[in-house]
Parts: sequence; structure tokens; C-alpha cells
Amino acid sequence: MYDLIIRHGTVVDGTGDQRRRADVAVTNGVIVAVGPSLEGEAVTEIDATDRIVTPGFVDCHTHYDGQVTWDDQLNPSSGHGVTTVVMGNCGVGFAPVRPGSEEWLIQLMEGVEDIPGSALSEGITWGWESFPQYLDALDQRELSIDVGTQIAHGAVRGYVMGERGAKNEPAGADDIAAMADLVREAIEAGALGVSTSRTLGHKAIDGEPVPGTFAAEDELFALGQALRDGGGGVFELAPAGAAGMDLIAPPKEMDWMCRLSAEFDQPVSFALTQVDAKPDLWREMMDESLRAVDRGAAVYPQVAARPFGMIVGLQTHHPFTKRPTYVELAANLAFPELIAEMAKPAVRAAILAEDDLPPDPTKLFDGLNALFALMPDKVFSLGDPPDYEPGPEMSAAAQAEAAGRELFDFFYDMFMDDAGRAMMMMPLFNYSYGNSDATREMLLHPQGVSGLSDGGAHCGMICDASIPTYLLTHWTRDRTRGPKLDLEWVVRKQARDTAHLYGLTDRGTIEVGKKADLNVIDHDNLRLGRPTLAHDLPAGGRRLLQDATGYDYTIVSGQITRRGGVDTGARPGGLVRGGQGG
Repeated sequence: MYDLIIRHGTVVDGTGDQRRRADVAVTNGVIVAVGPSLEGEAVTEIDATDRIVTPGFVDCHTHYDGQVTWDDQLNPSSGHGVTTVVMGNCGVGFAPVRPGSEEWLIQLMEGVEDIPGSALSEGITWGWESFPQYLDALDQRELSIDVGTQIAHGAVRGYVMGERGAKNEPAGADDIAAMADLVREAIEAGALGVSTSRTLGHKAIDGEPVPGTFAAEDELFALGQALRDGGGGVFELAPAGAAGMDLIAPPKEMDWMCRLSAEFDQPVSFALTQVDAKPDLWREMMDESLRAVDRGAAVYPQVAARPFGMIVGLQTHHPFTKRPTYVELAANLAFPELIAEMAKPAVRAAILAEDDLPPDPTKLFDGLNALFALMPDKVFSLGDPPDYEPGPEMSAAAQAEAAGRELFDFFYDMFMDDAGRAMMMMPLFNYSYGNSDATREMLLHPQGVSGLSDGGAHCGMICDASIPTYLLTHWTRDRTRGPKLDLEWVVRKQARDTAHLYGLTDRGTIEVGKKADLNVIDHDNLRLGRPTLAHDLPAGGRRLLQDATGYDYTIVSGQITRRGGVDTGARPGGLVRGGQGG
């Protein structure tokens, strides 16, 4: 008698092997048999006829560090077949924390990851100072999926150096030794790695770059040594030049990353996107990561599966946010009434005729409206179902020119579509000249890791936590502008490969002895919805959500956590500590 049998499904097992018809049996949260027509009965049986059965997906780049303390579902990731997430990326996190400095860490996270500070302030229930204490607090949580985390350089630097660390002053020998002690302690307690940020695009609310942005090599290598000495893990970072601000930096970054990885025999994983100013730089970086293998280094670029930028609309960011008439209306009207007013010819004429008010430097992203005039060729209607690979002829600039219309007049109709709920894609990276072929090459590269979903972060700009579904729909089934990707390869890419990068070798494949994290998916009818805005975070904080249909079952440790896309209330998930891989 098994606990669970999934019968008659097409198993795509995460190893990269060809799909096959097989049953999957589970007992005590572990896969105990895989084969055609398994004999025996089970407490629960699932008929997976005409369905694919995959491992649960492992998202290695999320920012649920605060949300995990109040949200036991960890949406939106859990709605996209994800059964394990890794957080603590990009050098920001909430431990260690000196009593009284909690708000500083919140402002750091808000500035870097666009998570509403008010939601974090109201939602987080603090109860730790050290990183091991933070892990112990997470260990008490009953969750729908598993979470692992890394210790963040920004928090460590602030804890050791206080204001000096926050202001990115150089670290002395004693400072570096103290930081190394904290990292080693965290790894020994179960952290999956250490993270840092060196990109100038990552700033706290006060405009100060993330602590560690300008750290010297002796500081970075001390963190690498502490990572090794604590038991090992991943050294993760957002490197200098990641936002395209310094195109000289990436090769220099690759040099020290390779040397650190080789010296301490630890994997280094870094964010990599295509930038318009040098659209082939990513290829140089990826090729160098492959050559580094011969030098004993394990360096893995994390790449995004679709254009990397913003989702914009009248509910988020748009060209008219600083027009005086709009500002006054938006301050006094609910959204439906606002749209009704904007539809009036006199109001439209007033808004279009006005100059922008100056941006408020105290408000995050208050000047984003200027981008629309600077890069109208980077604004596309997302549509429903969403199209993340439109041709250049579909940009606002191209369509306005073809129609013989003034750009902002065209913008007005574009953003007012669907009663003001239309969403636009603004791909700042990974979409040079409207071409996704670079993305496909990045995904196929032997060292490339599918990541950068930023689940839980950039709440008012993106919902890339849906990338696992996008990989299964667009890349294996729906793509028309170029070659597709094999389903078997895509499943391996976001299950086994991401799990094994972090040493979680007990999951990511459908094999006997592996953790029973599974999806039963109606692949033919899997659909990704368009992003919608919700105000469901603590303190009414807003975030973009993106639903999917076609996930019949998601299973964590043998328990059904989602059925037909709906949470079942089962909470078999929890903290994953380093060294627990089988």
C-alpha cells in the first residue's frame, strides 16, 4: 500500500532523458517506484492520462526573505509548479540584524528589490539577531513549499561595521575577519551560500549603493574562504555592469569570480543579461565561464528566460504620472473614476498639452515616466494572452509612426485600452533589436542557469515568478519567431540543474529515492494569464500577480499542495538547510 500513485502519465523525469509512459509511487514523502503499470494500491491515486508528470521546479533566485515570515503559500511562485525556492540573493536579507536596525534592512530591501517597505514593516515578525536564529525562526514555519536561503553581504556588513558599512567605507582587517566569522557561522547552520551585489543599479531608499558594492578583493575572498570553511555553498552576486552602467566592469568581474571559485573550490553564480550598448557582451562572458572550467573554476551565469525589464500600465508606471492634471485626478479618485475622467476629451487634451512636474527625489522610481520619451521603441502592448516576444514593428514608436500619430497621443490610447487595465512590456535588457535569439542561446549554454525570476520582489514592476510556466508554454510549445526548446531539456533546466547548483541533490528528478516533489500538468492546455495588480500585501501593499491554468496537481513531499491551481491547505514544506541533499 503506497501513500500515492500517479498513474498513466507521461513522465518527464528531469534528467534530460526522453519522456516515457510510467506510473510514479510515493511512500513517506519519497519516490519508491517508477515504471509502467505499477502493481499495488495507494491511499490516493491520480489519473494522469494525457498529462505530463514532472519534478517540482526549483527557483534559485527569489526574494521571499520577509514574505516567508507571514505567507505560508509563497505566492506567486507556488502557483507555477515551484516546490523549492532559494532566497537571500543580491546581497540583501534580514539577518544578521542588530536590535534597532530592522528598519534600515527594510529600507535596503525596498530600495533594491522594490518590495513595499510598509508591507515588510507590518508583515515581518522579528525574533532573531544572528543568522542561525533567523534559520531557527524559519524552521518553525509550516509552508506549502520548501525554502532555502543565503546570508547577504549587505546585512553582514551593516551588522559588523554599522554606519561605515552602510556607507560603503573600506573594511579593515578586523572588520573582514568579523564578517568572515558570520558567514562561516551561517553556512555551518545551514545557509546555502553567501550573496553580494556590486551593480550600481542596486541602491537603498536613501540612494546609497548596497553595502559591499565597492568591496575590495580581500573582503570578497574572505567571504569565499568562509563559505568553504563553513561547509560549502554558492557564492551568488549581481556583478558590476549588470545594469549596463559600466561595460568595462564585466570582464574584470569575471576575472576575480573565476579566481575565487578556483581557489576555494566553490561555485559562483552571477546575474547576466544582454545590454543594448554592447549586445554581444553576454556571449563573451558565457564563453569565458566555459573556458574557466579548464582552470578549475565553476562559474555559472544566471539568465532570464524572457525579456528583462518592467511591466507598465496606468495602475503602475506610465507616461503621464507627472502631468499636473493626472496627478490631481489620481490623488482624489478611485481607479474606475479616474479612467472615466481620463476618457473625457477635455481631460485628455489637458493631460497631453502639459509638461511634466519635476520628480520627487524622496519617492522610489518617481521619474520613470521620462523613460517613455527616451525609448518608445522599448514599449510593447503585452496583450492577453501575453506576448513576451513581439517583433520590433509592434513597438509603440513603430506603430505611432506607421499611423502618422504623435507619440504621446498614441501612448494615451495604448494605456487606456481595456478600461485602463492594459499592460505594456518595457524590455530594458535581453531584447536588443527586438530579438530573443540571445535568450535562447543563454538558456542553451552549458554553464547557463535558469534564474532571475526575482519571486517576491519588484512588486510593482514585474511578475517573473511565472517564468517556469513561460518556459513550458512559450519555449517548448508556442514559439513562432524561432526554434523551440525540447521539453525534456526545459524540465531539467529548472528542476535538476537549479537544485544541484545549490547542493540539493535529493530533489529535481523523478527517480527512486528522491524527494516526492512533483507536478501533474495538462501541457496541451497550460496557459499563462496576463499580469494583474493586487493590493494583498500587509498594509495594503501592491504587487503584480500572474496566474496559470493547467497545473492539475502540485505535490510536495508526497502531499498534494495545489489541486487545479487552488491551494489545498497542506503545508508539508519548510526550511531546507545546507548539506541535506541526498
